[in-house]
Amino acid sequence: MDKVVILARVSTDKQEYQRQVNELTDYCRRVGWSVEAVFSNKVSGAKRMEERSEIMDLIAYVKTNEIDKVVCLEISRLGRNTLEALKVIQCLNENGVSLYVKNYNLETLNPDGKVNPVASLICTILLEIASMERLTIKERMASGRDQYIAKCRKEGLKMGRPSTYRKSEDAYKQQYSREIGLLRKGISLRNIAAITGTSVNTLRKLKAFL
Repeated sequence: MDKVVILARVSTDKQEYQRQVNELTDYCRRVGWSVEAVFSNKVSGAKRMEERSEIMDLIAYVKTNEIDKVVCLEISRLGRNTLEALKVIQCLNENGVSLYVKNYNLETLNPDGKVNPVASLICTILLEIASMERLTIKERMASGRDQYIAKCRKEGLKMGRPSTYRKSEDAYKQQYSREIGLLRKGISLRNIAAITGTSVNTLRKLKAFL
């Protein structure tokens, strides 16, 4: 029976990765793979491999636990930065661990442990597509913001939140409960920002509440 770990990721705190975990766990059970661990996080896939705690923890785990495969739902869960995602795949391959991408039924290693060149090519193409999608989203957001600014200037409207707006301390604590938990553990602001994707300025505000 193959020993596998599950990798799940979403890009923002408003999204949930549990659906990915549930679907992959059910699939592994059906094909007879033993799920040894789950690594998941809410973090931008554009971050460097070293800045993603779930990736670094996963790599450390597979190196010491004789894992056969890392299972993810789609290639973009590995990352939207092509070079960084390929670094993860290379690191897994060097440790004899195959990446299995469920929605394309792709494995980066053949049964004999050698790199599957066709799967590697397809993964690279899919990662480039994911990277292009991310760039397109950023361009659309920037275009929408520019149009909004132009409209406000033309109509003499004030941009941003009303001057009376102020988020309550309780609202901050509820929204950033994970960050507050890390702050209480004494983890540095920079490391928390890398783990959660929350800005250092916001973390400073949260620290002030504590």
